[in-house]
Amino acid sequence: MSRFLNVLRSWLMMTSIIALGNSLQSFRDHTFLYEKLYTVKPDLVNGLQARTFGIWTLLSSVIRCFCAIDIHNKALYHITLWTFFIVMGHFFCEFFVFGTTTFTIVILTYLMVASISILGMLVGLRHLEAEPGSRQKKRN
Repeated sequence: MSRFLNVLRSWLMMTSIIALGNSLQSFRDHTFLYEKLYTVKPDLVNGLQARTFGIWTLLSSVIRCFCAIDIHNKALYHITLWTFFIVMGHFFCEFFVFGTTTFTIVILTYLMVASISILGMLVGLRHLEAEPGSRQKKRN
């Protein structure tokens, strides 16, 4: 396996662990969401919305973890890539469309991690294609 894919696997595992922490935080105390994320309209944040956010984040965490373990699984790889696009889309919509958030350091961190992950995974696609094992699997 290429060195780049090993770094990408580590990155995905790190983002998975961070997402797990964010998920647990959403279940524990919903004030995190209106104090750090949805700061413009905190009255829209309640326990149900926090638990929904927590489940969504937990699912992303599990997907990223499995991709880090089995990075050669193309379907899983593409689903993982989409988890980062969804995060970006969500926060851009909350900022530009719904007006529930502003560009705080926390939101910018989410967007930076998603952007770096998207770029890394797109580059990783080329490395997956270049591996000899990937070509043999295609022929079979």
